[in-house]
Amino acid sequence: MKAFRLEELEAERAANDGAYLRFLRERHMSVGLYALDKGAADPQQPHGQDEVYFVVSGRGTLTVGDESTQVARGSVVYVPAGVPHRFSHISEDLRVMVVFSPPER
Repeated sequence: MKAFRLEELEAERAANDGAYLRFLRERHMSVGLYALDKGAADPQQPHGQDEVYFVVSGRGTLTVGDESTQVARGSVVYVPAGVPHRFSHISEDLRVMVVFSPPER
């Protein structure tokens, strides 16, 4: 079994001065924690994998292709591989768990 605590993942991510921390990589998926602070710009480019975002905390807007939705704690959004997407209008620090399938490289 592999088990993780959000507080520990957030501390590790912050200590590495990065917005993203991949904390699990398996044969068919990978999982990471993505952080964007209030007012930050999201530099993401489309990925070659399907993604599921689970918003752990914060508020903002997620645009996937031509569609936008407000996201907050508890939101879950699927993003197909290759589709442009980005968070914007971040009004509270966002912490998002990201599941990639197949695993990110």
